Amino acid sequence: MSPRNARNDRHRPPEAPWPPRRAPLPVRLWRWRTEIVLAAVVATVAALAAAGLREDRWWPFLALTSAVWFPAATRSGREWALSRLHCLTTRHRLHRVCTETPLHTRSGRLPLIMRITPTAVGERVVVMTRAGICAADFRAHAEEIAAACFARRVVVTRHPRRSNLVVLEVVRREAHTPAGLSPGFERVYGETGWAPGRPPGRGSGGPPEPDRLPRAA
Repeated sequence: MSPRNARNDRHRPPEAPWPPRRAPLPVRLWRWRTEIVLAAVVATVAALAAAGLREDRWWPFLALTSAVWFPAATRSGREWALSRLHCLTTRHRLHRVCTETPLHTRSGRLPLIMRITPTAVGERVVVMTRAGICAADFRAHAEEIAAACFARRVVVTRHPRRSNLVVLEVVRREAHTPAGLSPGFERVYGETGWAPGRPPGRGSGGPPEPDRLPRAA
């Protein structure tokens, strides 16, 4: 067994749960809701633009091309689109890494991803854990999560009172300014003193955890 942590044992013992079965269709549709809605909007707008061109009306086509190319021509627009793309990628990669690691229940249920928001260094993910999963499990698999999300590292914190709420800071780049909580975060989740918990390197034989992201003053 690896000295890092018992949770990182890649050889499944006989009493370990089997990998989760394929999620039901409604669950899969919910996980792909953003892409489905975006595809429906693009198809509808493209159909309206094509209908306008057949009737010699150019304004729908011009409006469509302007809506696409104007944001792409500006740096802020490209950064906005890239940050949202990273949020979508992180959501699906988290689902996958939870499936491939013990971050799921014996019945195959995955943790709930409540919210993903872009930050100055990457993304912030709010996760509600299932019964049998805690923040320590996510901390033990921080390297696997970072590799799955193509990130530099992942910093795990938990709610000071509601231990079933976990925040994953997906760090893709280093910021020159402190990255505080996003607007509305404290209002929605009600607390500011999110605790880093016990580092896996203390008493578990694992490497020390990277420093937490600094808070804005």
